[in-house]
Amino acid sequence: MAKFKTINSENAPRAVGHYSLGLIPLAPGLPVYLSGVLPIDTELQIVSTDVQEQAKQVFRNIEEILKAEGLSFQDVVKVTVYMKNMTDFQIVNEVYAGVFGDHKPARSTVEVARLPKDALVEVDVIAWKTGTNVEV
Repeated sequence: MAKFKTINSENAPRAVGHYSLGLIPLAPGLPVYLSGVLPIDTELQIVSTDVQEQAKQVFRNIEEILKAEGLSFQDVVKVTVYMKNMTDFQIVNEVYAGVFGDHKPARSTVEVARLPKDALVEVDVIAWKTGTNVEV
């Protein structure tokens, strides 16, 4: 059984990338909001000056945060990607698609003037923790 219903409309443009127009959770539960995640290690240092390596680290960090709540990327309903340079979009999108596979959460991608620690990419997500007895 699917966890989410994908929103589609014949009267709106379809998604043009590895994302959905929107998702509706099909089970009771609670949203889980993750703060922006940077490409840093446990010593709070940026892992690389390479955007691909930074994107990989961001998603490794997100995976660990999700795991702490018994969640995975398959529970994510919304992603916001912040990038220092939109010319890096394809590189980050390839990492993103590899992480999410067939699952396509709603997504926004924006270019920003500067990120904390001069990172090249930062990502925040909203996930859905299913169940009627969700511990808060």
